[in-house]
Amino acid sequence: MSSANTTAGAQGGGNGAGAATAATNSVDPKVVDKLLSHYLLLVLGALSAAIAVWRFTTILIKYVRTVSSLNNDTQRYFAASSHKVSWFKRNIQYAPIFGKRHNREFQLSAAVNAGTLPTRLQLLFLVGYFATNIAFCVMTIDFSGPLRQVASLVRNRTGVLSVVNMIPLFLMAGRNNPLIKLIGMSFDTFNLLHRWLGRIVILEAVAHTLAFLVSNASTSSWGTAFQTVFRVPYMLWGFVATCAFVIIGIQASSIFRHAYYETFKIVHIILAIVSVLGLWYHLDLKRLAQIQYMYAVVALWAFDRAARFIRVGYHNFGSGGTKTLVEALPGGACRVTVTMARPWNFKPGQHAYLYMPTISLWQSHPFTVAWSEEAERPDGDQLPMDRRDVLAKRKTTLSFVIRSRTGFTGNLYSQASACIDGRMLTTCLVEGPYTGGQTMHSYGTVMLFAGGIGITQAVPHVRDLVAAYNNGTAAVRKLVLVWVIQSPEHLEWIRPWMTEILAMEKRREVLRIMLFVSRPRSTKEIHSPSATVQMFPGRPNVDTLLGIEMENQVGTLGVSVCGPGALSDEVRRSVRNKQYDGNIEFVEEAFSW
Repeated sequence: MSSANTTAGAQGGGNGAGAATAATNSVDPKVVDKLLSHYLLLVLGALSAAIAVWRFTTILIKYVRTVSSLNNDTQRYFAASSHKVSWFKRNIQYAPIFGKRHNREFQLSAAVNAGTLPTRLQLLFLVGYFATNIAFCVMTIDFSGPLRQVASLVRNRTGVLSVVNMIPLFLMAGRNNPLIKLIGMSFDTFNLLHRWLGRIVILEAVAHTLAFLVSNASTSSWGTAFQTVFRVPYMLWGFVATCAFVIIGIQASSIFRHAYYETFKIVHIILAIVSVLGLWYHLDLKRLAQIQYMYAVVALWAFDRAARFIRVGYHNFGSGGTKTLVEALPGGACRVTVTMARPWNFKPGQHAYLYMPTISLWQSHPFTVAWSEEAERPDGDQLPMDRRDVLAKRKTTLSFVIRSRTGFTGNLYSQASACIDGRMLTTCLVEGPYTGGQTMHSYGTVMLFAGGIGITQAVPHVRDLVAAYNNGTAAVRKLVLVWVIQSPEHLEWIRPWMTEILAMEKRREVLRIMLFVSRPRSTKEIHSPSATVQMFPGRPNVDTLLGIEMENQVGTLGVSVCGPGALSDEVRRSVRNKQYDGNIEFVEEAFSW
């Protein structure tokens, strides 16, 4: 529920404007509210610009480092660490709030998940922005005045700010958020910011509604105040919007979101539509100026939905459409291979959303692209005449490894397992690609840590870096893959792709693979095929592994991790502790939900 100044007949606030004028040295409260709303957007815009400058500076540094290291096998200059930079990375950029816990979830029970903690840098932004909103809600308001007048001013201020905050709220919720590429921030971080922006919007909407009720009840009664809400149409619509906001805040809490995720998504979208419609009518019926912000909100939502529709249509229709094979694998996982209708420019780190109507009719789910191949279409003997003919003859296959859990993934594995030979042909639409393009070519030494299904993020980087080393287009001279699995049967998830990687030219010169089996059934399962592919029982000692590589470090050491929260936090802790031992950078691949 959000509004600017309202009339005395509608809300009993006829003297509020006069009191506000006296309290703010003859400044119109409407002007103050408008200025503060613009300042709020200006704060977010300035932060985005600062992060964009930081990102472009980082890109430039990496480019210079890559070019300077192409014909330099020692890269000693880039291996040394700067004390100030190391302090910043250790204590600010990579630091959890306290201790080492960040990505490891607070699992209260098998069915109750209380979520994760933000990093120290994320917390600084959240606290700062939250404090800014509190300051803007009370700024220039004289709280020593009559209760009715103060409540009217608080009502208008919180209503305006709540509507304004919906613009970044919807921007951060979109899969096609342009800021992801512009400032290089991950969708996971935007997802975190979206949740906290939502809480700010809800709190300001509740404060707006309560302030109106207090203002009216101060001169009559609470019963009369509620009767006014239900009697006046634009107030009723605002109350509907506030109620929808509050329900969203409850059902979007981590406990309910994780326990009933697929139900949560449907309910969340429905409630979001109700809140937008309620707020739209609330503003439009009263002809309030804040309706202009709702134009931006609806435009952002429409843009994201249209972009998603276009992506799905372009990549999945034409040339016979997509063809999908699902294979049930040992260890409760499926390998999904989709032959795309059109070529796909694949890059390491990309993910896509899969729509499988036979498994889940309406919903899409995000998965990392584990492998991609291109080949010529076998049909047709005519030689291509131009670039369009060449593209038309290419076909792209995308492969995903999906671990069976509950809901969509559990149903997918069950249906594939029930088929002959565990192979199932089905319909699948792919929406993407998203993110990707952040290569690790500038690092002389690269360590990729993966836990379980997190190997799907590491495998494309391994292939990309080995190929770049062979072509002389990357700084990498040492590449180490550390994969932690529960059982050797999990090796089947990526066996065909790893076989291809191990056959690549010059692979032995740069790549070492270390497999750690945390729950081997017997010691006979643990055997190392070669000096460059080794297998160990138990879990890795991350400190020891990093220390070994840093003793003979070539250039900057890039460390990436994708896997369970406990592994990610352990790698993060070790990287932070070794900041002063050499130039080391950390990349965490995570997708919170």
